[in-house]
Amino acid sequence: MSGGLSHSMTAYAILIDGGFLKRKLGTAKVPTTPEQIREFADKLQTHPALAAMALHRIYYYDALPFTETREVPLCTDKINFGTTEVAVRNGKLIQAVTRYPFFATRLGETVFRGWQVKSHRLREKVTSLDITKDDMQPVISQKGVDMRIGLDVASLVLKKIASVMVLVTGDSDFVPVMKFARREGAQLFLVTLGHGIRDSLEEHADLMLDMKDCP
Repeated sequence: MSGGLSHSMTAYAILIDGGFLKRKLGTAKVPTTPEQIREFADKLQTHPALAAMALHRIYYYDALPFTETREVPLCTDKINFGTTEVAVRNGKLIQAVTRYPFFATRLGETVFRGWQVKSHRLREKVTSLDITKDDMQPVISQKGVDMRIGLDVASLVLKKIASVMVLVTGDSDFVPVMKFARREGAQLFLVTLGHGIRDSLEEHADLMLDMKDCP
């Protein structure tokens, strides 16, 4: 991995939407590993558009797993989410990524929003459904990740630490952050990994980086 900042070179920062990257690199059956995230970051740095620049830092945004206990609907069971396979795996992933050279993790919160019926049951062509506890799934979402990306972009740009922001996401919620960076004189490179995006996201990027162009 390249690193080190030369005063004669343009500095860039990579900002990774962790939830997005994990969905693009892995699947539910084969989840993304810390090694894949590091390999992705290493490869991105070889892109020709970044070759003449110096890496400042790689910011990885995610949320610690939800670890509280909740009652399961339609029964008396309880789930300790902190002991689930997903929680344990994601906790280890964040710990590993934090230790990688030039990586800085920024962690939002996970919020439990209740339970919902699994979507495949609702797609059944029937007039009524018999729902059991096995048909229910928790609704857990991230909170605060967007804000942390915005704060880091503002700090990097206003303090003139880096003049190129390389944003890895497919979420149009980041358009205001992108607009701010460009208004303040920074360039915004976007990496979507082939994900279908809204026109507004591409409109406010100076350059779209395709990982296929990396050596």
